[in-house]
Amino acid sequence: MTDFSSTALQDYFGNRLHTDVPLAHYTTARVGGAVCWFAEASSAPQLTADARFLWDQGVPFRILGNGSNILVSDLGWQGMMLYNQAKNISFDTTSSQPLLKAESGASLSTIVRAATLEGLSGFEWAAGIPGTIGGAVYGNAGARGQDTQQILALAEILHREKGYLSLTSPAMGYEYRSSELKRNPGHAVILAASFNLKSSTPELVKEKVEEFNAKRRGSQPAGASMGSTFKNPSGDYAGRLIEAAGLKGKKIGGVEISPIHANFLINDGTASAEDYHQLISLIQKTVANKFSVKLELEIELLGEWQD
Repeated sequence: MTDFSSTALQDYFGNRLHTDVPLAHYTTARVGGAVCWFAEASSAPQLTADARFLWDQGVPFRILGNGSNILVSDLGWQGMMLYNQAKNISFDTTSSQPLLKAESGASLSTIVRAATLEGLSGFEWAAGIPGTIGGAVYGNAGARGQDTQQILALAEILHREKGYLSLTSPAMGYEYRSSELKRNPGHAVILAASFNLKSSTPELVKEKVEEFNAKRRGSQPAGASMGSTFKNPSGDYAGRLIEAAGLKGKKIGGVEISPIHANFLINDGTASAEDYHQLISLIQKTVANKFSVKLELEIELLGEWQD
């Protein structure tokens, strides 16, 4: 980064700009070093303008939602973090196909509550997932055999070279916990999305949400974590493989492989990002050695790491 970039950032963002912000405060694992620059974007139009400016300036940046699927190095990151607070949501129930429209910073928990009150079904699977609409669209979030690609109608995208795009679910190039955007980070920003829902009643939707919440509480641990760490390999489960490898309960530093669900790595309050990184490496090596299975990360690593 040049001094000119720093000056240009200050001129553009003004009092929205913060420097050397520890990201541990903004991630669900409660770890992560400082990012050089940090600014909040409070609406989709502001997010659009910010992204265009940063691309024009050649400043590397990432969009930060609830910080649930990211592990940031203790050394931090030499770039700009845009904290996505674009959270407007609305429902269109005037046609036979009800639609939910949401800006990308809206939390899944807010969406689930709002859809329940409207008596609209389709998002119950997201109950208890600590993510945002943008993160769900980006990573094809899902649970209980359901996922984002099944209900996505349109994703409103700002692409670095192509400008505004409205992409259908097939155009997103979805795979299990992945999309074309996730496989090629940095080229596009998700601004908003709309989803196909089904008419139901508040009582029936609430009943299904409570059922999913109960299953989640019974099978997944509480505490600071990134959620599911690894993708499930085809025909198997990452948690089962980790447990079968004898690693359940294994601890490095302040991070433990949960005794409840081995695909969750829990911070006891003293962990560092490097503790997570070392435990992730141990899991991958052990599972590969024992079962010849390469566990792929569901989370994303950001920053520099020790070998």
